[in-house]
Amino acid sequence: MLTYILVYLLLINIVSCSLMFADKQKAKKNEYRIREAKLWQFAFLGGALGAFIGMRSFRHKTKHPNFKWGLPFLTVLQIGLLLYYVWN
Repeated sequence: MLTYILVYLLLINIVSCSLMFADKQKAKKNEYRIREAKLWQFAFLGGALGAFIGMRSFRHKTKHPNFKWGLPFLTVLQIGLLLYYVWN
């Protein structure tokens, strides 16, 4: 069961990071953007770490307080829940 959870988390975090990259590229080109709700949706579904890594790596959404403070908080929360699950 743990293997499936880890594979899921790996995939959702890759998608979350990729969405941040894609949105940053669209912002540079002044194209239609990915909705913030979609970015948050993937973060809440387990991809907070990937979204946070994408935010920091691509310097995207770093001035938005919701992302600046919310993603690190959600990342710590999700890691804590995973560790709780593993240890129990």
